[in-house]
Amino acid sequence: MREEISAGGVVVFGNAILLLRKYNGDWVLPKGKVKEGEEIDAAAIREVYEEGKAKAEIVKYIGKINYSFKNCWQDHEVVHKTVHWYLMKTRNMDCIPLKEEGFVEARFVHMDRASEMAKYDDEREIIHKAIEEMKKDFNS
Repeated sequence: MREEISAGGVVVFGNAILLLRKYNGDWVLPKGKVKEGEEIDAAAIREVYEEGKAKAEIVKYIGKINYSFKNCWQDHEVVHKTVHWYLMKTRNMDCIPLKEEGFVEARFVHMDRASEMAKYDDEREIIHKAIEEMKKDFNS
């Protein structure tokens, strides 16, 4: 089994969250592999920019998720993946999907709708966690 570490962001502008739509219709949060020697937070910022062309800064770390999958490209080897998530903010809604990675749309979606649209349960949970953090900051 191979270990893989990724990082990503719940990127917020006002009350909207950045989602990316893949060619198969799935809506996901921007994330990707941490490069060798790269800090996890730097990887999250880089991946958000690469996949959605959104310039974001980290507000805080909001947790990690773990899952395993079979890599169809390499003899169905099992990959155990850990994804570190950050709550991020951006100053505008500029975003462009990275077509080379299979993304066909990048869009800021109202936070209530974002969790409904997200394809994966663990990403929905991270979106809920980000919304709770945003409410805490707003109320303090």
